[in-house]
Amino acid sequence: MRFGDERESSNFSDDTGRGGGLGGFGGGGNMLGCLLPMIASRFGIGGVVILVIGYFLLSSLGGLGGGVQQPASQQVAASGQSNLDPGIKHFTLQVLASTEDTWTKLLAQRGIRYTPTTLHFYSESDNSGCGIAQSAMGPFYCPTDGNIYLDTEFFNELARKFQAPGDFADAYVIAHEVGHHVQDLMGTLGQAHSAQARANSTEGNHIQVGVELQADCYAGVWAANARNPEGQPVMQPGDFEEGIRAAQAIGDDTLQRETQGTVVPDSFTHGTSAQRMNALRTGFQSGDSAACDIQKLESPTAG
Repeated sequence: MRFGDERESSNFSDDTGRGGGLGGFGGGGNMLGCLLPMIASRFGIGGVVILVIGYFLLSSLGGLGGGVQQPASQQVAASGQSNLDPGIKHFTLQVLASTEDTWTKLLAQRGIRYTPTTLHFYSESDNSGCGIAQSAMGPFYCPTDGNIYLDTEFFNELARKFQAPGDFADAYVIAHEVGHHVQDLMGTLGQAHSAQARANSTEGNHIQVGVELQADCYAGVWAANARNPEGQPVMQPGDFEEGIRAAQAIGDDTLQRETQGTVVPDSFTHGTSAQRMNALRTGFQSGDSAACDIQKLESPTAG
């Protein structure tokens, strides 16, 4: 990817110096109630730690009524010193800035004002509006506070464990979570939450798969429309293939086959490898968020 002199977003906080403190829960109240909204917003790693929670049905989209908080600009944790790699920080914030510029233009065409999300860098664990953020959960979007939480160690895991290295693979992670924020602004998350509240476990998982595939598609839409300050596409030859490898590596069927030797479709929460690749490809080839129709993306034969 070639961002050139693309600006860095100022909508972030650096919590990596907190040393893994687990403090209180954002918003107080019931721990489980706070934790549920973020569970299904993970980018797509196995999530074994999370699956032990018995209320997985309600996981993806609870607590949507509070709207998006104002971004916290360039805040560094008061205790401890940041351990955030400067190069990773620069690249991540350039990607975030690009998503801001791109979605501001795309949503304006639909009469929707884009309000930026805030990205929280952390290491090992942190607090979020949805409860405890832990590295084992992978990157996630919390609809309660409208923020993204990222331990950048996930980029290394994506490269080493999932054999999906590359700058666009990393950018895909960020753009997917921003995709959830776009869904939040468009009301999609609220609609899905209402549908899940009426659904059984299998149906709830199915609803969540559609939401996750649409976020993949939105990541592709961003990539297709992203431009550097010179007006040139930021995507370079080979970049898209990096994203496709990442999408393939984190499909539910692939992860289940590798971790437990058995594939259980009713438990899928993010979609198969074929579905995730197809969703990313659909967004990138069309460059149009209108192409990211959930029912089409969740087709079992997609891809």
